[in-house]
Amino acid sequence: MFSYLISSKAQDERDQVSKLSDEAGNHNEQLNNTVPPFATRSRSKTMIVDRLQASPKSHSSSPHSPQCVRRSLNCHRNESMHIPKSKAVREIALIAKNRNERRQRNADSKAIKEALIKMEGDNPNWEFLKMIKEYKTTLDFHPLRSTDPVVDHQITVCVRKRPLNAKELNKNEIDVITIPQRDRLILHEPKQKVDLTKYLDNLNFRFDYVFDDTVSNEMVYRFTAQPLIRTVFEGGRATCFAYGQTGSGKTHTMGGEFKGKTQNFASGIYGLVAVDIFKLLATPTYRQMNLALSASFFEIYGNFVYDLLAKRKRLKVWEDGNQKVQIVDLTEIVVKNVEQVLEIIQKGSNQRTSAQTSANLSSSRSHAVFQIVLREIVAGGKRVVGTFSLIDLAGNERGADTFKSNRLTRIEGAVINRSLLALKECIRALGKKETHCPFRGSKLTQILRDSFIGENSRTCMIALISPGVSSCEHTLNTLRYADRVKELAVGEGDLCPEHDFGNDSDPCSDDSTASSSPDENPELVDQFCQVLQTHQVIMKQCVELHKMAMDSYDNLQDPSCSKMDVARFWKKLLEDTVDVHKDALVHATSYYDLLCKKKWKY
Repeated sequence: MFSYLISSKAQDERDQVSKLSDEAGNHNEQLNNTVPPFATRSRSKTMIVDRLQASPKSHSSSPHSPQCVRRSLNCHRNESMHIPKSKAVREIALIAKNRNERRQRNADSKAIKEALIKMEGDNPNWEFLKMIKEYKTTLDFHPLRSTDPVVDHQITVCVRKRPLNAKELNKNEIDVITIPQRDRLILHEPKQKVDLTKYLDNLNFRFDYVFDDTVSNEMVYRFTAQPLIRTVFEGGRATCFAYGQTGSGKTHTMGGEFKGKTQNFASGIYGLVAVDIFKLLATPTYRQMNLALSASFFEIYGNFVYDLLAKRKRLKVWEDGNQKVQIVDLTEIVVKNVEQVLEIIQKGSNQRTSAQTSANLSSSRSHAVFQIVLREIVAGGKRVVGTFSLIDLAGNERGADTFKSNRLTRIEGAVINRSLLALKECIRALGKKETHCPFRGSKLTQILRDSFIGENSRTCMIALISPGVSSCEHTLNTLRYADRVKELAVGEGDLCPEHDFGNDSDPCSDDSTASSSPDENPELVDQFCQVLQTHQVIMKQCVELHKMAMDSYDNLQDPSCSKMDVARFWKKLLEDTVDVHKDALVHATSYYDLLCKKKWKY
């Protein structure tokens, strides 16, 4: 059987085996007769082995022993068989080879990962950290230095990065912010593909100045608020405000560094501005001028304004006949030196509203505004020369940041976000140069209006960001917000305050047009616009008060809620409601009396 597999070479093997068997012993003739010329390979092998096993043991060690013959036979048989492999066999072999190579690569990669994990101390983000380190090797670093020149802009936008805090370090968070140059910032946003492959999305931003986590408050002040001081003495309005998520370092930058629970107000922008203003007042140029300096401190909490220097007295915000924002009955203290200014800052900061959230143990729940007003004493009174407003905005928050807080804190967070959203909408409208800008969307934007569109006004925004990977989403929102402000550039005459901001809605504009006539009284028209403006503001406040009242009612039914806190909140809410209606009644009565006096007829 299988005779077709036997070749001529196989026949030579049998002849060689026969010759070796003759020399082995007495079985030469029997072996030659047993193996036929065309016998099968398996049969001849068996019979040869049987014959050789019967040979004397003395020949086992010779080259012609049965063991040597068997090895020779197997060797020649393997050399004689050259059977071509099929396509399936080749593919199976290729698959096996690729599998072995893949397993080896995975083993090498696993060994590298284990070594990196051991080096990084079991950091769960070690892969992103490795990518960031590799990316940094491709950059040229030229950070901002204190000797760099200060560029003059009407609107200056800066970004300051704080260092990782103790909470982030305990969680082994990585730094996702890289500052290669004085005006460039890179956010390494961690992402993951569908196949679970991790990668980085490196987002580039450019601003006027970018401060890393090693700079001091003094250096930040040199490039931000210090260039604005000349504006105050030149009859302009200067504004510097800090924006960012809660816990990003706004209060640290504006108010001063913390040493435990004690804050050094002299090291903040508030105190540094006061020092330079008094230095400028002592120069010969302004010493001969009869100038007086006064300071005020108030906060915007919700839709209301409170005086921090008068036991949180509630204030009213109106516009005068020239459409300038005025805060009625605001306490202003005349200051003679820096020490008095620091006392005012400390007193107001202690009165500021704050609360604990999951993101910050002491989160500011209001927008704090510290104002320095420079006046010239002239015959018959005082004339305002310039104003410097320093604003520490409340931290913008997500719902996840306040989920562990009580209901009132969550409501406060929603109000804060709405006011910041109104500021964003105003910035967007100014950037697009729209004909209408909703500055009356919140008290914050109403007060900041003159800082953006007023004559001889200059503004500086300091965006504070957190470098931790857990704050990546917040940081990206802050950078995009600041980038929108950077695009803002309002030229002279681009916006007309009388047309854009005198009316907030189409009905107001239509009514104002309908009541126009060649002989109309300007005083009556101004009073009419104030009534319409007040009506709109009161409607918004009433809606907000109604929502807060419903939330307070729900809290009252909660057994775990403090009844005293709810009662105190409800009492304050009703007092605010009474004040709102009193304001509406005063303006409506004044307008009615003016109509009766002038005998105005529609």
